[in-house]
Amino acid sequence: MKGEHPIIEKILDYRQIMKLNSTYVDGLIPHINSKTGRIHTYFHQTVTATGRLSSTEPNLQNIPTRTDLGKKVRKVFKAGQNKIFVDADYSQIELRVLAHMSQDEIMVKAFNEEQDIHTICASQIFGVPIENVSKQLRSRAKAVNFGIVYGISDFGLAEQTGINIKEAKNYIEQYLDKYSGIKKYMEMVVEQAKNNGYIDTMFGRRRYIPEMKSSNYMVRKFGERAAMNTPIQGTAADIMKLAMINVYKRLKKEKLKSKLILQIHDELLIEAELEEVDEVKKILVEEMENVVKLSVPLKVEAEEGKSWYQAK
Repeated sequence: MKGEHPIIEKILDYRQIMKLNSTYVDGLIPHINSKTGRIHTYFHQTVTATGRLSSTEPNLQNIPTRTDLGKKVRKVFKAGQNKIFVDADYSQIELRVLAHMSQDEIMVKAFNEEQDIHTICASQIFGVPIENVSKQLRSRAKAVNFGIVYGISDFGLAEQTGINIKEAKNYIEQYLDKYSGIKKYMEMVVEQAKNNGYIDTMFGRRRYIPEMKSSNYMVRKFGERAAMNTPIQGTAADIMKLAMINVYKRLKKEKLKSKLILQIHDELLIEAELEEVDEVKKILVEEMENVVKLSVPLKVEAEEGKSWYQAK
């Protein structure tokens, strides 16, 4: 109904503000620990099907990042006295894992030559020279790039980008035509899941997908999307867990007081002593980038700030 009447936008804005207030303002207050004055979450290793860590009571992994107003919630998370937050996150880790696992020539080359992956994608699927790729085309290519990882449908892509379904279908077909290595890889994992009833991550962690054998078409389609997505998201989750272990060990080895306090999927947050900030940044980048050898480089960006908002 969006675009049908001016009131719709206002209702959506109102709901967004209500959601932010109830979940992240009023909702976080009861979780403040009376002894520490801090919020402590619970992490679970075995809840998500893809192997990502999940967080509850409260969920600190879903603090909003997509809207400017939502991002401001991060201002309430502040480092302790004489301490500072150091935030490090992987740049496009799932697309890098996809490049490695599919061995698609265009994607592997783009990452190895440190080209902008979304601009390259836009150039490939829209047939325009790299220097003529507009912001809008890059944005659409970005939606296709990330959508492919999640087995997005033409309807889903149309919803995300505001284009019609026919255009979205054409974009996906163009993408799979140009990135033939990815197309072959996707077909291979779906076939593997059909034959075996499960799919593995690069590190051998297994997810069973009984939906592949369902008589219901929609359930089977869900199974196919899970088969495509699990090795990518699951491998990225494995890499992050290994990186967390290595970062923790390195902090101990260097006898640093700084502590790893939060993981948000492809992001790590350390509360660092002021005099240890440079060392902590160096450790995060080195350990996260070198945790595993892929056919494309892993890239990490580290920032610092007195609040989580500033560090991000």
